[in-house]
Amino acid sequence: MLTDIQIAQQATLKPITEIAEGLGILPDELEQYGKSTVKISDDCIKRLADKPDGKLVLVTAINPTPAGEGKTTTTVGLGQAMARIGQNAVIALREPSLGPVFGVKGGAAGGGWAQVVPMEDINLHFTGDMHAITAANNLLCAMIDNHLQQGNALGIDPRRIIFTRVMDMNDRALRNITIGLGGKMNGVPREDHFMITVASEIMAILCLASDLEDLKKRFGDILVAYDYQNKPVYARDLKAEGAMTVLMKDAIKPNLVQTLEGTPCLMHGGPFANIAHGCNSVMATRIAMRMGDYAVTEAGFGADLGAEKFLDIKCRKAGLNPSCVVLVATVRALKYNGGVAKADLNQENVDALAKGICNLDAHIENIAKYGLPVVVAINAFPTDTENEMAFIRKHCEEKGVRVALSEVFAKGGEGGEALAKEVLAVLEEGKANFAPIYPDEMALEDKIKTIATKIYGADGVSILPAAAKELKKIAEMGYGNLPVCMAKTQYSLSDNEKVLGRPSGFDITVRSARLAAGAGFVVCETGAIMTMPGLPKVPAAEKIDIDNTGKIEGLF
Repeated sequence: MLTDIQIAQQATLKPITEIAEGLGILPDELEQYGKSTVKISDDCIKRLADKPDGKLVLVTAINPTPAGEGKTTTTVGLGQAMARIGQNAVIALREPSLGPVFGVKGGAAGGGWAQVVPMEDINLHFTGDMHAITAANNLLCAMIDNHLQQGNALGIDPRRIIFTRVMDMNDRALRNITIGLGGKMNGVPREDHFMITVASEIMAILCLASDLEDLKKRFGDILVAYDYQNKPVYARDLKAEGAMTVLMKDAIKPNLVQTLEGTPCLMHGGPFANIAHGCNSVMATRIAMRMGDYAVTEAGFGADLGAEKFLDIKCRKAGLNPSCVVLVATVRALKYNGGVAKADLNQENVDALAKGICNLDAHIENIAKYGLPVVVAINAFPTDTENEMAFIRKHCEEKGVRVALSEVFAKGGEGGEALAKEVLAVLEEGKANFAPIYPDEMALEDKIKTIATKIYGADGVSILPAAAKELKKIAEMGYGNLPVCMAKTQYSLSDNEKVLGRPSGFDITVRSARLAAGAGFVVCETGAIMTMPGLPKVPAAEKIDIDNTGKIEGLF
């Protein structure tokens, strides 16, 4: 059986200019990055501003196994399938992070015969957006520390600097560091931290900004520290936003690529959904909606994370109204939620499936709370058995939920036609009545409690003193109307990754809170979640190589 990279390397791609032309993009509205990728210029975005929106389909998933269960693959395959049956569909995805690529999870370009290409470029440096985000973030950090070194006219308290450095790699050794050592000329010594780039507020701002002007304003609004009088200090106080925007002048432009079957795909931005808001850029989503009758997009990890943030943060801020949600489930993940060890997931176990399917039920019910219809997509694996598949189908039918087998990994768009037809049927019914799960004016603590109880199924919330103090301060500063971005494990509905299925009788513990004023939300960290992952004992990097002809090997 061919690997993902072998399939991608054997693909014959259409000229990307042909893909762009099919979308109505003019030649002078493209900025080419090699033969297979282009960025879409501001002129095109402005020209399309008044074009009516197509229908927006969100693809999300149940709580996954540590290996991931094919949500991006399903998104790509669904887009391909809709094109195969004559629909004008455009896909909108996130860009991969190098951390998972060289770590354990892999990339984010899909898999099998449902991939976006060029896969190697996309999963590695792509158009340099990640590096630009990293550079803009760390420029601001350098200016903060330089301000301390040059006399600290703003009176910044070095103990209360909240904006941290980032890099796009899993490196646990950088989570907590001391900087400025080596004498007076090398800076002011203080404690600092690193996050992975995709958790950066710069990434969130890129994904939520409407244009370059908005990007610059949001950069200026970033809260970087408090002074000795406990007053906020913003990036604009350091006069950093102009230079940061210069570094991002190309990164803000959405990237256009294609699938193995030539379906257009916009890839732009890449925040994780467990530690950030988990959605591709608003700009890319809007372009997809204006260029296609249907825009198919994804939100990271399980619906308790990515979908909740897509609906409560992205849609709220951008004024988007999704029409349908596709909920990806796998036999493997349901058995995992039923207590089966990862090593035993390939063996038939209907009893474990029956025990773990409560996780699927929780996500179905949660999506309904937003007024949205759902279609369950069973992402097929070769080890799935007829008994297991039949069990899931019957269960969904008994709940009155549409369900379809998705075989896009093995068959590409052809394997997603049944799913595409179910989605179109739901869209034709027009039953969507979307509304976020909490209002803007609700207190921050109540927003946290609403998410925890209504989406996670918790009994309540335990907000630790440090977090409670920070939430109070954020509200006093006038930011109490912002939505909440919960940082939580993706493997469980609770904040404990070992508690699977549909847990009950638990509280969510909020250990810290911080204001992301530029992004426009408040981040609350729960449980043991970390914003800088580490590499596993045997990282994927050990298997990745390149031969003397430049051919990459081992990249999935």
